[in-house]
Amino acid sequence: MDPLLLAAEWWWLAPVAAGGVAAGAVGMGRRRTAGGRRLEFDAARLDLRAARQKAVQSRMAVKLARADVTRLSAERSARRATAEQVAGAKRMLRIKESDAKAAAADVRAKQVRLSAARAAIPAPRAPRPLERLQGEHDAVVLRWMQYETDPGLQIAYPAMTDVKQPATAEYLRAAGRAVDARRAADGTAGPAEFAAYRDAVSDLERAFEAAEHAARVRAGEETPSPGSAWQDAAQDMLNRSTEAIDRAAGAAASALAAWNERRRPDKR
Repeated sequence: MDPLLLAAEWWWLAPVAAGGVAAGAVGMGRRRTAGGRRLEFDAARLDLRAARQKAVQSRMAVKLARADVTRLSAERSARRATAEQVAGAKRMLRIKESDAKAAAADVRAKQVRLSAARAAIPAPRAPRPLERLQGEHDAVVLRWMQYETDPGLQIAYPAMTDVKQPATAEYLRAAGRAVDARRAADGTAGPAEFAAYRDAVSDLERAFEAAEHAARVRAGEETPSPGSAWQDAAQDMLNRSTEAIDRAAGAAASALAAWNERRRPDKR
C-alpha cells in the first residue's frame, strides 16, 4: 500500500510516531511507473476536448433559449402566452448566455494548461508527472501533520485540528477525496485518472490554505477575508440559536411533566 495512503488513514496515530511518519511520507512512495512521460499532457488534452464540447453545447443552449424568447414574445402578442412566461424565458436566456461565457473562458484556461503541459514533458530520466503530483500531495499532508504532531503548533493553532471548524472539516473531506483519487491513479494511470487526481490535489492545497488562514485568524495573526467575519458570526448565531431551542424544549418538557404530575389524582 502507498505509504501516504496509510498515513492518511491512520493520521490520528501520528503523535506516537511523528518522526517516522514524516520521514516515510517524503522518502517513500516514489516507485516509477512504466512510461507516463506524456501523462500530464494527455490529461490536459483530454480536458481541452471536454471543455470544447461543453462550449459547443452552451452555445447551442443559448440559441435555443433565444428562439424560445422569440416564440413566446410572438405568442404574447397573440395573447397565447403570459408576460410571466416571456420574462421567465428572458431570465433563462441570460443564464444560458452566462454559462456560454464561462464555458468559453474555461476553453481558454484549458488551452493555457495544455501549452504548459507540453512544455513540461519531462526528460527520459526525470520524474514522471504522476510522481511529481504524488510529491505535491505528500508535501501538503506533511504540512498538515506538523499541526497534528507538534505540541507548540497545537497550542498556538488549535483550530487546525478542530473538526468542528468548517475550514478544517473541509480540508479533511478534501484529504479523503485526494486519497481516493491517488488510489485510482496509482500504478498505470490513464489521462482521466491523472486529471481527477490532479484536480483533487489542487482542491486539497486550496483547502489546506483556507484552513491554515482560518486558524491564524482565530489566533489573531491574520486579518479575516472579506465575508468570513459575517460567516463566522452567522455560524455562532446559529449555534447559539440551536442551543437556545434545545434549552427551551427541555424547559417545556419539564414544565409539562410537572403539570401532568400535579393533575394526577393522589393514590390512597
